[in-house]
Amino acid sequence: MMTDDESILMRAPLFRAMGPDITRSIVQNRVARSYDRGEPIFQQGDPAESFFVVFEGWVKLYREREGGDQVVVAIFTAGESFAEAAMFLGGRYPATAETVSPARILRVDGGALRRAIIQKPQLAFDMLAAASLHLKQLVEQIEQLKAQSVRQRIADFLLDQVKNTRGPATIALPYEKSLIANRLGMQPESFSRALARLRGLGVTVERESVHIRDVGKLAEFTERSSWNDET
Repeated sequence: MMTDDESILMRAPLFRAMGPDITRSIVQNRVARSYDRGEPIFQQGDPAESFFVVFEGWVKLYREREGGDQVVVAIFTAGESFAEAAMFLGGRYPATAETVSPARILRVDGGALRRAIIQKPQLAFDMLAAASLHLKQLVEQIEQLKAQSVRQRIADFLLDQVKNTRGPATIALPYEKSLIANRLGMQPESFSRALARLRGLGVTVERESVHIRDVGKLAEFTERSSWNDET
């Protein structure tokens, strides 16, 4: 029987393609490390010798411009892996990874994965299939974002944070609003305006907490494709 951490690990497409036995041999009883909010995992330019799986919390991947501004490349949460491509290609990480909330993250040694592929070449094809599926899911996610209004994107994001499907719910925003806006493909000011306009659907905001009067009603709203207001 799988532990909770093993179940989360198997949600990552790469390990799902391998299966539990090979995954265990690669992970080799490694333990996920706990990180505080704002703690770096690796820096842009560090040798790309490993990749990572998020067990708890949130991680942002970003690049720095010459002026010091950050450009967020991606945001990851539990069950998602990152830095595989950089590790496979060798060289150095092209971006910096940093936690945006308290997190637990597993570091996976690239050498162990390469040895497993040498011992079982079929694994390379399984991993390629997993990567293709992951890319397809990303494309579908982008298409969904384009089809939804700003309010629907925010509503979907909030629903992802709750466990119940009916009745009231209160959630804490997992990280700062500017990053949520970035993840949802909108400007921070658009996010704030649209979040306020969800009040008519029973959504109220108090600092970093969001109260949903009826989760079911909000879920119905996200399915109304005819609501195409983008403000």
